[in-house]
Amino acid sequence: MTHANAPLTPEGRQRLVTRVLAGGRPIAHVAAEAGIARSTLTKWVARYRAEGADGLEDRSSAPAARPTRIPLEMLELIDRWRRDHKWSARRIHHELAHLGHHCCLRTVSRWLKRLGIGRRRDLDPTGESNRTVGTITARFPGHMLHMDVKKVGKIPDGGGWWAHGRGSSKALASKRAHKQRVGYTYLHSAIDGYSRLAYTEALEDETAQTTIGFFARARAYFAAHGITRLVRVVTDNGANYRASRFVTAVQSHASRHQRTRVYTPRHNGKVERYQRLLAEECLYARVYDSEQARRKAIGVWVHHYNYHRPHTACADQPPASRVHERVDNVMTSYT
Repeated sequence: MTHANAPLTPEGRQRLVTRVLAGGRPIAHVAAEAGIARSTLTKWVARYRAEGADGLEDRSSAPAARPTRIPLEMLELIDRWRRDHKWSARRIHHELAHLGHHCCLRTVSRWLKRLGIGRRRDLDPTGESNRTVGTITARFPGHMLHMDVKKVGKIPDGGGWWAHGRGSSKALASKRAHKQRVGYTYLHSAIDGYSRLAYTEALEDETAQTTIGFFARARAYFAAHGITRLVRVVTDNGANYRASRFVTAVQSHASRHQRTRVYTPRHNGKVERYQRLLAEECLYARVYDSEQARRKAIGVWVHHYNYHRPHTACADQPPASRVHERVDNVMTSYT
């Protein structure tokens, strides 16, 4: 950015005009001394005579007439619809087309940004008028069955770096004993949205065939607890859940297979929260010396979760308290 007294700023133009008008010098000589074109100095002198010092200020280079620019009434519609209804650019584009105003979607988005209302928080920084957050509520056992897979690294025999420290000699020795990469364990989980009753298996992969087998065993587990009718099975968009074989298996035992919206894991939030509890209270709660020990601990924890651990969604009672049939009648009372 130039300083205020630069040669060709309004202050510098004033000095050149003064040399011409007060000094009586020819415009061509003054322009040559300043290193500018004679026509340029002539323009500044004419503007000074017509408008005074204000005529020497910078002016916009935009053309005076722009035939392709959208009319003012359309801008008013865009601004009013965005502020009053919080419509997106695509919705505004469709409404304008319905009224006979033809402009592209990108033009609407550009004008929303120019008006300073392109983002939702620009309309309401405090969030007071944002839409009410909806809840996903299951009405009865089996109404919504949530499924997901959590991928965790296997623990080599003797314990890995979690037990001995990252880069320690014992951790490296236990890894070299397998003469290959340790690999991963895939924790397949299914949870009933109403009762929060959960079923988890540690499997070797997350292919469609493995997922179908897990789904069959999960149905048998829930059926043993009286959940024999499945209405909706909710999953993410993983390849195993999008496979046609899995979709066929789900649709043959449930009324609907629902996949979450892309990049919206909260739609499957019940099983996501369950996996977080599993990680905090079991997977990383203590040190395990082998993968088999951790898998055994997972089975113990899942039983504890279903029959003994109080759940806030179940009025501080275990999830098994909300189903009619119980495989294990030994259940701690938290009343």
